[in-house]
Amino acid sequence: MSDKIKVFVLLGLLFLFFGYSFYLYKLNYSPENSATALADKGKKLWQAKNCGACHQIYGLGGYLGPDLTNIYSTRSKEHIKAFLHTGTNIMPAFNLNDSEVSQIVAYLKSIDATGIAAPSRLKIKNDGSIER
Repeated sequence: MSDKIKVFVLLGLLFLFFGYSFYLYKLNYSPENSATALADKGKKLWQAKNCGACHQIYGLGGYLGPDLTNIYSTRSKEHIKAFLHTGTNIMPAFNLNDSEVSQIVAYLKSIDATGIAAPSRLKIKNDGSIER
């Protein structure tokens, strides 16, 4: 092969790579799936209160409390708010106001929409990809 053909093939492959990458980026981006401002505040509050020391998100975190990745879809919003307001015999009541509770609930809702905590519930397809 001549050098001109090699350069032409390389440039073609680079064009296809960047074009396809841009297409995938635009295809998967959806403003509805991006975190809301309320969920962002909830994440900051989650970190400030060090909730990850006891609870897990996506299987990462402490082991004293349950994994909260999919708590929003398994418990009602009111149930979550009640736990956040009153605490339990193990979890302290952090004296959160209604706004802070709403922020953490929004954060838990956003997490629930993006992942699954129990890998055993995932189905592995023949091509190696995973689906719920």
